[in-house]
Amino acid sequence: MTTDVHAHCIPEEVMANLESRGDQFGMEFVRDGERRQVVVAGRVTTAPLRADLVDVDQRLATMDRAGIDVQMISAWIDLTAYALGAAEGSRFSRMYNEGLAGVAKEHPGRFLPLCTVPLQAPRAAAAELRFAVGHLGMAGVEIAATVDGAELDDRDLDTFWEVAAELRCLVLIHPYDPLAGRNVKRYFLDNAIGRPAETSIGVGHMVMGGVFERFPDLRVCVVHGGGFLPYQAGRLDRAYHSKPGLAAANLSRPPSEWLKNLYYDTITHSPEVLAFLVEFAGIEHVLLGTDYPFEMGDDDPVATVQSIPGLTESDRDLILSGNVRGLVEGIRRTS
Repeated sequence: MTTDVHAHCIPEEVMANLESRGDQFGMEFVRDGERRQVVVAGRVTTAPLRADLVDVDQRLATMDRAGIDVQMISAWIDLTAYALGAAEGSRFSRMYNEGLAGVAKEHPGRFLPLCTVPLQAPRAAAAELRFAVGHLGMAGVEIAATVDGAELDDRDLDTFWEVAAELRCLVLIHPYDPLAGRNVKRYFLDNAIGRPAETSIGVGHMVMGGVFERFPDLRVCVVHGGGFLPYQAGRLDRAYHSKPGLAAANLSRPPSEWLKNLYYDTITHSPEVLAFLVEFAGIEHVLLGTDYPFEMGDDDPVATVQSIPGLTESDRDLILSGNVRGLVEGIRRTS
């Protein structure tokens, strides 16, 4: 049994609702020939909507070819929609979550959904997370590495973190707007460097801002192998010791100790890097990921895990399914 924790999905129901009544969610569905996009809150335009984000038959066929038994499906990050007001954001999140739950129900045993929440309204986000996990049977939540310009250590978000920690559900952190303000479109650097950099900054704020100190029961997975964080943990520790007034103000332990408590997906595109990640975080903290259906994903993830040097078969089984199974079994759905 193999489980992919990092895969994006737009349910057909969500597409239909955005096209027919997008104004109810503060969104505009725009068609230009075959090109389809969404404008969020009149100021944020998504990238073109890809058909392979919607097509479930194509998704299942790809999973079967790749040896993926179960796919954790989460929202396309462009539709996180943190630009919306609280009421519209709540309506949109509920609609999207019911759509994801519907996809899972139609294909028993193949999909395990992660919800989306209006993180721009932390109390509403906490309520939606509780509903999604407790009533829709979701495994957790995908969030962006920034919240419409706010960082993840913003104290207003503690309301949300408290519920996520209480439920002990998975929190998947994903980049959204890579290095905003920098000209990184050339050479595909917005994806190749910008996305892991944005994730590193977002989760870095959580670590240095004391979020994990305040909520040690959080179960957080950082995509793309953790961005640059595991590989620069020593630099963060150096900051903690050399500039304690700045870097240690919210911490009682070095940053690397908190980084080792996080979970990381396997999307690094290098067996040697994955071997280091396993050594750094521990075999129990690495989870299989593909980033389906995007071009920077892993088309043959099982082979990737098999190629990591120095692992036993039981180690590989933990990455392929055992670790995520333990996380799902530990969710407190009735708390």
